[in-house]
Order: sequence, then C-alpha cells, then structure tokens
Amino acid sequence: MAFGDILEQVGSTGRFQVVHVTLLCIPVLMMASHNLLQNFVAVVPPHYCSVHANFSQSRLSPEETLLVTVPLDQAGKPHRCQRYAAPQWHLLDRNGSFSSEEEQSLAADLQECRDGWSYNMTEMTSSIISDWDLVCDLRSLKQMGQTVYMGGVLVGAIVFGGLSDRYGRRILLLISNMLMAVAGTCAAFSPSFPLFCLFRFGCGMALSGLGLNTFSLIVEWIPTRIRTVTGTITGYCYTLGQLILAGIAYFIRDWRWLTLAVSLPFYVFFLISWWFHESSRWLALNNKPELAVKTLKSVARFNGRHEEGEKIDIKMLQESMKKEMSSSKGSYSILDLFRTPKMRKMTICLSAVWLSTSFAYYGLAMDLQKFGVDIYLIQVIFGAVDIPAKVVVTTCMSFIGRRPSQCGALIIAGVTILINVVVPYDKQTLRTCLAVVGKGCLAASFNCCYLYSGELYPTIIRQNGMGWVSMMARIGAMVAPMVLLTGDHIPWLPGFIYGGAPILSGVAAIFLPETLGTHLPDTIQDVEERESPKSSKMPPKEAVSLQDTQANLLKQAA
Repeated sequence: MAFGDILEQVGSTGRFQVVHVTLLCIPVLMMASHNLLQNFVAVVPPHYCSVHANFSQSRLSPEETLLVTVPLDQAGKPHRCQRYAAPQWHLLDRNGSFSSEEEQSLAADLQECRDGWSYNMTEMTSSIISDWDLVCDLRSLKQMGQTVYMGGVLVGAIVFGGLSDRYGRRILLLISNMLMAVAGTCAAFSPSFPLFCLFRFGCGMALSGLGLNTFSLIVEWIPTRIRTVTGTITGYCYTLGQLILAGIAYFIRDWRWLTLAVSLPFYVFFLISWWFHESSRWLALNNKPELAVKTLKSVARFNGRHEEGEKIDIKMLQESMKKEMSSSKGSYSILDLFRTPKMRKMTICLSAVWLSTSFAYYGLAMDLQKFGVDIYLIQVIFGAVDIPAKVVVTTCMSFIGRRPSQCGALIIAGVTILINVVVPYDKQTLRTCLAVVGKGCLAASFNCCYLYSGELYPTIIRQNGMGWVSMMARIGAMVAPMVLLTGDHIPWLPGFIYGGAPILSGVAAIFLPETLGTHLPDTIQDVEERESPKSSKMPPKEAVSLQDTQANLLKQAA
C-alpha cells in the first residue's frame, strides 16, 4: 500500500478536498492585486512646475498662468520639470513686438521646479507619485519601489520555502496571511516613501509564503490524477484576480484606500486558515505519525468514511511511506543541478527560460501608461488574454509537445514586442494589440514552464530544481522595472531588451529534451540516460492512456 492508497481510503476527491481547495484558492484571487498594485498606486499624473511663490495670478486664467510660467517641451506640452526663471508676460500679447531672438533669450532662462509641482489628478485622486513628488530627478524611485517589492518576493521564497519544510505548511500559511494583512495595512498608512517600500517588501515576502504553502497544501491532499486540473483552476484564479484588481481600482481612486482594500481581506483569510489541516505527508515524513493518523481520520469523517478512517494506524502509515522516507534520506543541494553534463545544460536552459519569461512579463504588465490607453481597460484586457492563452498552450503541450510549445510561446512573444518598438506611438490600437499578444504568449510560457520543469527534474531533486528556476524568475522580475529607466536616454532600448530576451531563451529551450509521453525521472542517473520520446520504452497502452487523460483534462480546463 502506498500513501495514495491511504488517501483513497479516506476519500481523495470528497467533500474535504472540495472545501479545502476552494478555501485555498480564494486568497489567490487577491494575490494578483498586490503583484500588480503598482500600476494603480504609482500612476504618474500630468504635472508641471508650480508658479513662483510671489506670483500673483488673480487676474489670469489657469491657462494663461501656465503659458507665462512653464515652457513647452518638444511635444508641445507644458514641460514637466522646468519653468521660466521669471514670468514671460510678453507671451500673453500675441501681437507683441518681441523678435524671435529676444524671445529665445528670455525663454532660455529656465530653472527647476523650486516651488514643487501641480498635478492634474483626473485618473486618481492621489498616488504615491503626487504625494511624495516622485517626478523629474526622483522619477526612478517609482521603478525602485517595484524592484524592492520583487526583492521581497525573492527573499520570501528563500525564507518561507525552507521554513515550511521544517515547521509545516499550515503554520507558515497562517504567518504569511497575517504578514500580508499587516504589511499591506501599514503600507496604506505610510508617512514616507522609504517606509512604504519597507512594508511593500513585507508584502512581497508574504506573497511568496502564500504561493508556496497554498500550492503544497493543495497538491499534498489531492490524488495525482486531478493535479493538472486543480493546478489549472488555481492558475485561472490568479487570472481572475487581475480582472478583480481593475474593478477595485476603478472604483477606489485614492492609493491609500486602494492598498487598504486589497490588504484587509487577508485578515479574514488568516482566520479561515486556522481550519486547514496540516499535510499528513509532511507530518509522516517529519516523525509525527500520531498527528498524521489523527489528521487522516478527521478527513475520513468529513468525507463520510468514518469506518475506513478508523482502520488507519501508525504501522499502516509508516508502511505506506517507506518509499518517500527512503528518498528523503539522501542529501542533495543546489550544486547537484550542475554536477553532471545533462543536468547542467538543462538547468542553464531552464534558468534562461524562467528569467526571460518573468523579465518580459513584468516589463509589459507593470507599465500600462505607456500604451496611451485607459489603464483600467488595458488591465482588464491584459488579464483576460491569459484565459485563451493558457487553453491554447495546454492543448499544444498535449499534442505537439512541451519543447515546441515553450519555444514557440517565447519567440512569438519576443517578436511581437520587437515589432512594437518600430510602430509609431500615435498608432495606439496597433501597439496595444501587439502588446496583448505578447503578454498572452508570456502568460502561456509561464504555464508551460511549471509543467515542463517539473517533468524535466528528477524526483529526488525536483524541489531544489523548482526552487532554483523560481529564484531566476524573481531576479527577472526585479530587473524588469529598472530597464524602463534606460528609456529616458534611448527610447527604443527597453522594448528591444524586453523583446530580445524571450527570443534568445526560446532558442535556448530548443536544447531541452522533450517530455511528452515519457516517464518522470526519479534520479539524476535517469536524467543522464533519458531517451527521446520516439525511442521511449513506455508501453503503448500507457502512452494512449496518458493522451486520453490529457484530452479529458483539457476539456475540463476549457
């Protein structure tokens, strides 16, 4: 008897699993709100220098005041970061006798915004940009704020990943929910930008803790046959969360209230988390068989299988976990990902795939204002495109293979981003369509990454492998906002970098082995001896069964 047999005995798809997965998926809806919150709390409103402190404008209209105090930029709009050193009264007299040379000499006498800025708050009643004047010389701090948040996500993955293996999934999920609630609330009331970044760093850490432990608690309480469907449903919860964020932000235009609105639900999620059962697999592997048996019996009662649950004892559990326990005794580290030739090549290629996917994804998703379209509408479109993208890539993975699906998604995404670089800025509809296609392909690439990487790494080191590539994705997300700053000097450079990276990694993915229709490797030796699908020794019946299962899963996911 294996542990899966015990899970079937207490009910592997009963009421407990339905309620358990549903309650775990609800917080995922709000995770996207924190991940993409910067799009709305850091909106850069139209702004220009405030008038001189001793300037009397009682007889002038706002338009006339702007005319005599602020010069025009190259686009013919009021300059954002400079003003006239003295009011240019002659500009009010269109029939004045000033020569062009005199006007140019007067206009050349410019200065910085010494009395602050005036903001046109039409999209938001306030943002961190207007509250703390993160414009002109301080405009890079906007991107720095998102980088700090992504740094928290990276640190959280390292910290919470190790702690959950040591202390359990449930307690770390409780801590993560409370950290998200408290850090988000504190961020909403932050009196300064450095404190805001500090609390957003805490939100990033909490996000990693939520994601890691939610996924672990889901997959460790459900049977293997429905993991793909359950994973797809969880992924769509995140996609739906992007649409929910657009709706919340549309009705709450103040950045502090918006941050509070997406943080308060985590207090409720914290209370709900007390109901969750710890993973019996983890309890058994960590020398807590009594608690594991007690938890299994509780699940059996919830599923209406009281008699079957009472038959389970410590001896039966230990017998079923023999294989897992023997596998866990081996000592493996990150270094094992690079020790052998095929593992090394595989890890390098997967690192490039994950880094570039995350890098380009957040490069597109975190700068909605550059498309010149209503940010609430573009957020809805960007969120909605993930739905068909994931269905298409899941179909492609099942019928043409993982490798061509991964390569195709990355290369198409890169090409569309590069095309967007040469499209004139005034063609907003075309630019938006290309960006949506690119973002959809990157979402599809993410979907493929998780399945493909899990199938490539052997069982004994799969967690280390997934942890490594996830870290590369976090690094890509951290770097992405900073690349936008290069656009201040070379406007086309960010788009070129965002488009070039997926194409290069798409080429790198060609060197990965195909896994469609092959057995999952258990050891590093299995990886080194991996055969191609054409020469795979999988029994024909098993191969057909796998295809049938994938087809059924696709129907359910759609």
